[in-house]
Amino acid sequence: MPDNKRILITGNNGYIGSVMAPWLQGQGFDVVGLDTGYFAPCTLVPDHTDVPTIHQDLRDVTASELAGFDAVIHLAALSNDPIGNLNEAWTREINSQGTIHLARLAKQAGVPRFIFSSSCIMYGTSEAAVVDETAPLAPRTEYARSKVEAEMALRALADERFSPTFCRNGTVYGLSPRMRFDTVLNDFMGNAFTTGRIVIQSDGTPWRPVVHVQDVARAFQAVVEAPLETVHNEAFNIGADQLNHQIRDLGQIAAAAVPGCELASVPHPGADQRTYKADFAKFKRTFPAFSFRWTATDGAKELYAAFRKIGLTHGMFTDKRFTRLSWLRHLLDSGSIDETLKWTDLKANNSREGAHVSTGQEAERSGNPIDA
Repeated sequence: MPDNKRILITGNNGYIGSVMAPWLQGQGFDVVGLDTGYFAPCTLVPDHTDVPTIHQDLRDVTASELAGFDAVIHLAALSNDPIGNLNEAWTREINSQGTIHLARLAKQAGVPRFIFSSSCIMYGTSEAAVVDETAPLAPRTEYARSKVEAEMALRALADERFSPTFCRNGTVYGLSPRMRFDTVLNDFMGNAFTTGRIVIQSDGTPWRPVVHVQDVARAFQAVVEAPLETVHNEAFNIGADQLNHQIRDLGQIAAAAVPGCELASVPHPGADQRTYKADFAKFKRTFPAFSFRWTATDGAKELYAAFRKIGLTHGMFTDKRFTRLSWLRHLLDSGSIDETLKWTDLKANNSREGAHVSTGQEAERSGNPIDA
């Protein structure tokens, strides 16, 4: 049984959390989730297991809900750039201010470890160099800026009683119960499987440090199990040097995984040209026994097999449930959440008051979403 065994995972029913929470359960941790429920209906495959979940908006968390945990793994966030571009205030309030609020309360509640899910995107555009954790942070979007602001505030909170660690994930891909098709390799594989064609809209040269969602879960486990002095107030790029790929290479990998798939390049001026090639030597040096098990090729094969098993159609692939911005727009347009992204009918959504904890099965039976 792990020494730091009781863990709160925010966003436990998100794309990463739906994989990480069951994984840590299986490793002997006592896992509790905290989630507001935006994306609960957005399931492509069944959940791996039930995780007891506090139904709570991140912005309304109290210190009493955090008491007794050995660590907080903070995944919950508005998760990509298009959402930040839609309304920058949402990203600041939830990703930046919400993270700082949570961390202050965790410190107040006596939680010794705080593992923050950050992002390599904070390095901005790096044409000529490989960026390590000492590289200047040059965020180009509100999402990236929110990660920088949160990291800076968490660093200031660090002391002998409160130890934050910053896990700067690469571009995550791979199968999850609450799938996202708005990340590059997942998108390529969805198009390849359902249309037989991948179109690269940039010139194909930008770099992405891709990392499988299962390897992310394992890497966070390594961090939470590490001696405090090893990870205290430290940032780690999460990935491996061999997992840096150019977009055109990822397109070729996806096309090769789907028989008969055509790969085309149709660059246009408005295409995403962000590029960041990350250096992962610090993580490798700190965790020498850890190995990233998934290559992009293996991950593409996993997705192909999963899509065959569930009979993925183009309609499923393009469904609003699997693109975060589209689903939030749906919740707004339907009146389920208001202009502050809070639920409009708290009673119908289990009230989410205090520290109510239920399992995923209970939430499914009652129709209450539990994803952040």
